[in-house]
Amino acid sequence: YSPDHVAELVHRLFDKRVAFHDGDGEIAPGITVHAMPGHTKGMQAVRVRTPRGFVLLASDASHYYEHWVKRVPFAICWSRGQLVESYERFETLADSEDHVVPGHDPLVRSVYPPSFDRLGDDVVRLDAPPRRGVREMFGG
Repeated sequence: YSPDHVAELVHRLFDKRVAFHDGDGEIAPGITVHAMPGHTKGMQAVRVRTPRGFVLLASDASHYYEHWVKRVPFAICWSRGQLVESYERFETLADSEDHVVPGHDPLVRSVYPPSFDRLGDDVVRLDAPPRRGVREMFGG
């Protein structure tokens, strides 16, 4: 980020064009944010209604599928206990385990179909069914 980016955000805040959400809340119809403490105190995930159901964008609440599936938290976290509780909350917010998308896992690009052929797997369709499920990747 540059100082100009920060200044622009401050201007938008004073113009009442920015809203902060602490905890759970609705951003727009079909889009909600949910507290997922553990990695950090204020961590949130985003839940989005798609044609295939509610998808949970876990962000840093789960960097990789393996962290959430195997309940092995990322090494750097504020509270391991709260992070594991957040993993459990994923399953109440997403329509299924195949509706949870971790924040940094390169597997996401092979799990979901590409959005546009010309972009390869750099941009994927999270609204489309995954090519393979979580259990297929990790057993169980």
